[in-house]
Amino acid sequence: MKPLALLILLPAMTCLHGQEPPPVQPLPVKKPATDAKVWGALVFATNDDAEAAAMPKVDVPAEFADIPSRLGKVFEWKRYEVIGQHLQDVFREYESWVVPTKDLFLKVDSKGPAEGGGMNLHLQFWRDQQVLVKTDAVLKAESPLFIAGPKWRQGRLLFVLVLQKGR
Repeated sequence: MKPLALLILLPAMTCLHGQEPPPVQPLPVKKPATDAKVWGALVFATNDDAEAAAMPKVDVPAEFADIPSRLGKVFEWKRYEVIGQHLQDVFREYESWVVPTKDLFLKVDSKGPAEGGGMNLHLQFWRDQQVLVKTDAVLKAESPLFIAGPKWRQGRLLFVLVLQKGR
């Protein structure tokens, strides 16, 4: 039996007659299209001043500084401390994740612009590997979304989602 000859054709990588090889052109990187930008925050709500004072302080952007007072108009807690935050693009064709802490986060899927302004979103509020809440919502720049999360310590965790202005 005769052995078969194996022929492998490779692109010419060597220079012909001392010429330099053509420069390698990088592929253009296309950024995914975005529909909006959202700010998400995890807030600890409590009536216990000592517990609130023990929370790590997070510097909240000035445009969201009124969130604790707005929470006080909706919920009956005395103190609201932002304990995590995250600014995230909402991608048009991909899921987005707002991750203010390593344990609690929000999956955001864009469903396009809302009639009358804002964004139609499908939201999933997660704790570790468990979905706590699924909902559809219209998010507008002047109307933050508040989601009451699980009881924690001497209070409750709240998730805040705000559509960034000018988007």
